[in-house]
Amino acid sequence: MTKRIPSFLASRRALLAAATLALASPFAAAQAFPDKPVKLLVGYNAGGGVDAMARLLSARLPALLGQQVVVENRSGASGMIAAEAVANAAPDGYTLLLGESGMMITSLLQPRGNLDPIKSFTPVAGAFVTPLMVVAGNSLPANNPKELLELIKAKPGGLSYATSGVGTVHHLGFEMLKARSQSFIVHIPYRGASQIVPDVIGGQVPIGVVSAAAGLTQANAGKLKAIGMMSAGKLAGAEKVPAFADALPGFDVAPRLFVLAPAGTPAPVVAKLDEALRKVLSSAELEQAASRAGGVVSYLPPAQLGQAMARETADWSKLIKSQKIAVQ
Repeated sequence: MTKRIPSFLASRRALLAAATLALASPFAAAQAFPDKPVKLLVGYNAGGGVDAMARLLSARLPALLGQQVVVENRSGASGMIAAEAVANAAPDGYTLLLGESGMMITSLLQPRGNLDPIKSFTPVAGAFVTPLMVVAGNSLPANNPKELLELIKAKPGGLSYATSGVGTVHHLGFEMLKARSQSFIVHIPYRGASQIVPDVIGGQVPIGVVSAAAGLTQANAGKLKAIGMMSAGKLAGAEKVPAFADALPGFDVAPRLFVLAPAGTPAPVVAKLDEALRKVLSSAELEQAASRAGGVVSYLPPAQLGQAMARETADWSKLIKSQKIAVQ
């Protein structure tokens, strides 16, 4: 004769079993992760600096994850199209974003719906810094950060500088330089270094802010001056270029690249991705490859990345308000 279990006990056992499965499922999913290819979205066109860094990661992560990592370019809205796609994706670790500092600025100057660089994502790992360089025409009577700042202060409003557009890190970085040095210079927005560099060489604009990789080639050829690096870290090949921190202690501005997952991605999945990225980024071979592409490895674990993003957002917000920066 089969012993009948009282209904209240059966219900209790069913609830306990369901609770056990609910608790175990994220860990079981993490153990199986990944069991299919992972997408790494980039908010810019193929062939650009952010894309180049994404492909350095995608070529090396499969050896550690056991699955392909596919770079997907979704350009537009200063990288925010890709950001929105990742923010709205399933929080399972299979759709990631290689974000950059510009997304924090864009979210402040041109908010898009409910997208919040801090709240909409789970930080996975900091990856790279892509140093910026201030360049000048050979006829400009300044050769280093100190001399350039003295020249700008001596000619308030008499000089101009070019960047790749309003609201870029290039633009706000130089605005921060102006604020710190209490100087005034006119901003001229361009569409990119491919237009800025020839105009600096030709004298159409005296000063430009470009990626270190773009400026260094022409500086080494003697076609323009490498005035200074906007970040403190040294890029291979640019060790002799002084940093603006020499003239303004503590000054450090550069686009930072980081991997993000949708908000709510399980901690064990994030931990597995972070560990794989940490190992890849610690490789000397990757460090050399990144340097050739104009980047510097700058690994940060998830918690520190989240803190850095919040701090950077606050800094940009303060600068935008104090300098009254707006997108026309």
